[in-house]
Amino acid sequence: MANAKLKLTELDALGQAAECLRVLAHPHRLRMVQMLLQGSYTVGELAEACGIPSPMASEHLRLMQRCGFLSSEKDGRSVYYQVVEPHLKNILGCIEGRFGVSVVSM
Repeated sequence: MANAKLKLTELDALGQAAECLRVLAHPHRLRMVQMLLQGSYTVGELAEACGIPSPMASEHLRLMQRCGFLSSEKDGRSVYYQVVEPHLKNILGCIEGRFGVSVVSM
């Protein structure tokens, strides 16, 4: 094994990955990402789906935006959020494959 060439990611990059995974590691944030992978939603819609107050949902969204996962777009008085990190679909696919997914009417 001493002669084997390992393919490794730089530790700095792994540190960034760990930080972003910590941001995702919350059930409400994962639910929001699930929804946002299927369309754009407002803070109020995301908060309602998670059963949390809008200010709390806003904080979750801010953290995910800061990590580069989401963007937002203002439309009149409403702000809609959407996923901009294409790899989130793969991450959520792994989670849904392991823990299941169900269809919910909104």
